[in-house]
Amino acid sequence: MTESLLVVVDAGVAPDITPETMVAGLPLGRRLLLAGARAGLASAPSSEPGRRRVILVPSNVIPQPRWLRALAAMPLQPETLWVDPAQVAVVDTDDPKPVLDAAGRAASAAECVAALKGRFATIEGTADHRGRFAVRTAGDLRRAESWLLRGLIKDSEGFMSRHVERLVSLALTRRLVWTSVTPNAMTLVSLAIGLAAAPFFLSSTPGWQLAGALLFLLHSILDGCDGEIARLKFLESAGGAALDFWGDNSVHVAVFGCMAVGWSLSAHSPWPLCVGAVAVASTLAAAFVVAPHMVSAFATAGSRSAGAKTADALANRDFIYLIVALSVFGKAGWFIVFVAIGTPIFVLVRLWADRPQGRA
Repeated sequence: MTESLLVVVDAGVAPDITPETMVAGLPLGRRLLLAGARAGLASAPSSEPGRRRVILVPSNVIPQPRWLRALAAMPLQPETLWVDPAQVAVVDTDDPKPVLDAAGRAASAAECVAALKGRFATIEGTADHRGRFAVRTAGDLRRAESWLLRGLIKDSEGFMSRHVERLVSLALTRRLVWTSVTPNAMTLVSLAIGLAAAPFFLSSTPGWQLAGALLFLLHSILDGCDGEIARLKFLESAGGAALDFWGDNSVHVAVFGCMAVGWSLSAHSPWPLCVGAVAVASTLAAAFVVAPHMVSAFATAGSRSAGAKTADALANRDFIYLIVALSVFGKAGWFIVFVAIGTPIFVLVRLWADRPQGRA
């Protein structure tokens, strides 16, 4: 397997744009190196002989890790130079030393690329505006932050989550990344608010239920901030992912359990407790099925199967708005019927999506 090497080249742009220029709480240079490390790129060539893929990135370019992975994997003939409009260059070569020397001598990325074009056959690549952002002046810094924040929205998110919750959580995250607030601290705040929402569903009064539903929605919004901060500042960890995942499911169990008890009290009947038991049990079953994938997701970024995407669509958080609507009429407890029916279906879809390959 060809080793991929990240080399940062002096951008040679405006003097107020340096590797120390801060963007979303991190210096440009550190952000670039962390993105390379997250993409699995080496920062220095190994002593082993063999071909290298050298990815040269100007110091003013902010890359997404997935874009760097794509550059490392894209087809490219040996001894051929690929260059995009931001002067990002990729070359496969058996002799990386002249490339590294050219990068070290050049006063700007454009000068480096010009030197390499004299040595290699060249392919002009197209710009990938979702993959990287070039900061050319101080006026670009605000737009760079907005670009980074937009990149945090997942394809699997529901309509309301994408267009309502993310607007709020991203606005909060834009400010929080400049503070010392950690992702785990945000997870604990979100967990506390979510658990505080649960007792409100013991009442059949619409006002109390609506208050609980709005707290539950606030929990969901803040639950987005922890992951956003972690990804923006490269602070993801297995421990943080586990805390977030199990905290979220603890809130769901508490809310659904209180809904069942509240419905049983108002109906003067035990049968809602049976529905609630199915809802809670299936929620826990779903958590144990999904946990191995969610907790380790921060470390992997491979393509996902259609089944896994379908399961994600079934699990999106837009369900909270149905709880809000039912709470207006004091009928939040009805939601556990949907949970008791829908969550076992989700579990089956997820098990099918995660089945061992080759047995289908």
